[in-house]
Amino acid sequence: MGETSQPAGAGLPSSPSPSPPSPRSACSLAPRPGGDITGHLTFPLLSVTLLVSFGSSMLYGYNLAVVNSPAEYIKAFYNATWSQRYGHGLAPGPLTLLYALTVSIFALGGLVGSLLVGVLVEQYGRNGALSRSALLVLLAGGFMGFSRELGSPEMVIIGRSITGLHSGICLSVVPLYLGEIAPKNLRGFLGLMPTLFICLGVFCAQVLGLPELLGKLLLLHCFPESPRYLLIERNDICGATRALHRFLGTPDVQDVIEEMKEERRSLSSMEMVSVWQLLRDRSVRWQTLSVAVVNAGMQLSGIDAIWFYTNTIFENVGIPVSQIPYTTMGTGAIEIIAGLIGCLTIERVGRRPLIITGFCAMGVCSAGITVSLLLQAALPWMRYVSVACVVGIIAGFCMGPAGVPFLMTAELFTQSHRPAAYIVGGSLNWLCNFTVGFIFPFLQMSAGAFCYLVFCGVCLLVALYVYLIIPETKNKTFMEISHIFAARRSVLSVPAHLIGMMKLDGYGTLESSSLEGSGSSLP
Repeated sequence: MGETSQPAGAGLPSSPSPSPPSPRSACSLAPRPGGDITGHLTFPLLSVTLLVSFGSSMLYGYNLAVVNSPAEYIKAFYNATWSQRYGHGLAPGPLTLLYALTVSIFALGGLVGSLLVGVLVEQYGRNGALSRSALLVLLAGGFMGFSRELGSPEMVIIGRSITGLHSGICLSVVPLYLGEIAPKNLRGFLGLMPTLFICLGVFCAQVLGLPELLGKLLLLHCFPESPRYLLIERNDICGATRALHRFLGTPDVQDVIEEMKEERRSLSSMEMVSVWQLLRDRSVRWQTLSVAVVNAGMQLSGIDAIWFYTNTIFENVGIPVSQIPYTTMGTGAIEIIAGLIGCLTIERVGRRPLIITGFCAMGVCSAGITVSLLLQAALPWMRYVSVACVVGIIAGFCMGPAGVPFLMTAELFTQSHRPAAYIVGGSLNWLCNFTVGFIFPFLQMSAGAFCYLVFCGVCLLVALYVYLIIPETKNKTFMEISHIFAARRSVLSVPAHLIGMMKLDGYGTLESSSLEGSGSSLP
């Protein structure tokens, strides 16, 4: 398929080719045609989802927002420490730069973590990578916890970078793990659960001053590894069967095992691909482009500017300083409600409506902030429109764009390409996170109220791309989704005079098989 049959080289470690029947294969089940690969929410499935969401996603949300309110205290600590060391305080410029480094180093750590995902999940598995990453939280907590006692701003920056490293790993591995253990009819619900905890973490940072959440992922060793990883990459049919029994709560896992075997057979001549091979593989070009667009759009939508600089934005729109903490607390509550709505509706309405509606709402509200800022001098009540638009951006984001891109990354690729896809999506996500967090204050100074129109354009363009290109993946297996894109490539490679004779369904798949032999890969 494309160029993925070449050796992985310095890329990701390759998975073993199918081996002859072994004692492990004694757990294999006889095929039963026509089965429906669905399942119900069991206690182990819910437990492991809540555990990884609480121990990783909630920490990510907390660290996104935790530097917003105490900004002046952090700057005062840096200034006092500098004065003790050198006998004079920091000038405003260097002090602002040092604080900006403290904020943005989190994203740089996340970028490094996302680049390590492929190696970690191949070496230790999904569960193992998450369990081991919990040690980073302990290390980061030690650095930041003792920074004041030792009078060291450097320890705050180092600790925050390590926290970013942990978040970079977990932000990719958690949806990868949940996407692989969940039955197809629950994949959306479980996949958006971490988003709800991200919103909860932001809310806790805004209101409660969340206590340390250390070591929770260490409990993951009590749960099985991803059954898809065990069967497809480790050829451990017995282990995969036992994991499915526990996660699905039923002894009848025959249909799921057969679906995994079918995917494994389709990948039998293919090694795990590296990032470079993924980018060169024509057979997954549309999937790769789609992951890049939704992950970059997720951060370039302006949500990081809202989270990092909420207080500054509210000051600029004229909210009294004494009311800003309560306004911020209200936005946190809206985040949780919107995230909960997304979790409860995704399996009914699908992925596309949530992400398209979310980006459109964010785009409209970004334009609304610009209009309200321009008019609030003449119309004082427009400041409340600005607040409503900020709330609309947060609600639109948490309802769909906050979690669906990570879920789509798992759904659009088969096992051989999935780790590399998460590296690409995660790297773009963190790069854009860093870019927006670092340049927004300067963009705001130079463009004023019009800076939000940049975010408006990004949101509307991403919504249009999803509407035109990305199919609905609700209640479909990974192989079915792969076939949808394969059919689309076949349609796009058919001569134009033949396309007019073909009837297509809503996602570009052929309803007729008369051109089965004429398809070829995209150029």
